[in-house]
Amino acid sequence: MSRLEQQLWASADILRGKMDASEYKNYLLGLVFYKYLSDLELRAVYEEANGKPDEYPSRDIQFAELMDWFNDDAEELKNTMRRKLGYFIEPQYLFFMLRNKASQYEFQIVDLQSAFIELSRQGENFESLFDDVDLNSTKLGSHAQQKSTTIMEVIKTLDEIDLFGHEGDVIGDAYEYLIAQFAAGAGKKAGEFYTPQAVSKIISEIVSIGQEELAPFHIYDPAMGSGSLMLNIRQFLSNPDKVYYHGQELNTTTYNLARMNLILHNVNREQMRLNNGDTLDADWPTNEPFLFNAVVMNPPYSANWSASDKFLSDPRFERYGKLAPKSKADFAFLLHGYYHLKDSGTMGIVLPHGVLFRGAAEGVIRKVLLEIGAIVAVIGLPANIFYGTGIPTVVLILKKNRASRDVLFIDASNDYEKQKNQNTLRQQDILKIVDAYKRRENIVKYAHLANFDEIVANDYNLNIPRYIDTFEEEEQIDIVALGREMADLNLQIKKKETDFLALLDELAVTDETKELIEATKRIFV
Repeated sequence: MSRLEQQLWASADILRGKMDASEYKNYLLGLVFYKYLSDLELRAVYEEANGKPDEYPSRDIQFAELMDWFNDDAEELKNTMRRKLGYFIEPQYLFFMLRNKASQYEFQIVDLQSAFIELSRQGENFESLFDDVDLNSTKLGSHAQQKSTTIMEVIKTLDEIDLFGHEGDVIGDAYEYLIAQFAAGAGKKAGEFYTPQAVSKIISEIVSIGQEELAPFHIYDPAMGSGSLMLNIRQFLSNPDKVYYHGQELNTTTYNLARMNLILHNVNREQMRLNNGDTLDADWPTNEPFLFNAVVMNPPYSANWSASDKFLSDPRFERYGKLAPKSKADFAFLLHGYYHLKDSGTMGIVLPHGVLFRGAAEGVIRKVLLEIGAIVAVIGLPANIFYGTGIPTVVLILKKNRASRDVLFIDASNDYEKQKNQNTLRQQDILKIVDAYKRRENIVKYAHLANFDEIVANDYNLNIPRYIDTFEEEEQIDIVALGREMADLNLQIKKKETDFLALLDELAVTDETKELIEATKRIFV
């Protein structure tokens, strides 16, 4: 854990006793994001006036620079910052000024409410962004002054943290760390917004294979959560600044979290297209681009959806003849993502094992996918690696227009490190999975490349044990040797008994001990 990560996580202490992780994450992540935007504005103003320095002065000096310009020509300053940053925070609403008020015990919660409202009015990137930071919650305090005091203490703690005194993508990584920590504390609710980094890395690296040099690169996540699964792709591409992010999320709180996360990872507003909507309702996106180089997804498992007959003529689902069951939307998510995949692209999706073998409508859909060669690989992951669920999961890799219909099976279910509350994939486990995927050949008890005839012979059932034999033969027992060993042990026991009885005979016998000694001898006779 870096120093920055430690500081950010410790700043949550003020809220921990007042509410659970699924609630206080909205306050901390929202305030960290607002501080980032405020401090970024101070630096941007200083750079405009003085050029980019080797070392930035204190924020007092940066703020003085901003006020000089603001007093001289406020409109010019606002327009310059809106062109450069896409927003302008009025001086009185900067985090720096909120902290000054807090230090003098003049801060009122209405100050922060006004700051959030002003920023949310500055274009769709910020619209409704802070709606989930509930500053009226009684969990902050029973009356306005208590609420102000609680938030004031959080602001003072956060303001001590230098978000910019680091190289590279440290701020974004620290934010990602916070999201992971909240996921660990949120239990079942964590699945709504977070995919463990190890799983994200596996999917991101695999879907980028053969596309590393593409620029621009368009990635789509129809159930994006916090956006971390999409963001991981950058480390595997030669032009990470040319990635365009397209994502959809049903949960409004999580949608806002994804917007913040992408901005904190320095994603330009022109390079993100995010939608707060239902992937399993009307199709999105429908305007260009609507086909993507990579589709990645960790949707809610076995969710409910309408399965309305109208979807039988929806281009996403019509070629498969059946719809995913109402109580198991897994294949609905998969088919939506596959529809939006470019002919040259790759898709990776995390699903429960049931999609591999369940029958009825799901069996029909699976058969069509196999017949058209859509499924490239089936990767079985260990149980209990996701927050909020202990069920084992599988990663399906899909492509379009393949010449072959073979399927690579990888059983990685036994490769993990057991930790206190859940299992974790180690770096060596990730490398082993990706290497097996690239090699695409049989590996004893780990990987099997099944041709289409083998899949047909298994009635299109993709259950991994049908293709990979992980049975470990028990060591054969030599009955003769075991008999000899038992005989030797019996002789040793007999000798020890004889020695023990002899010792009893040597004991000094009194009226009190005679009966006890005789009773002991009878046990061995």
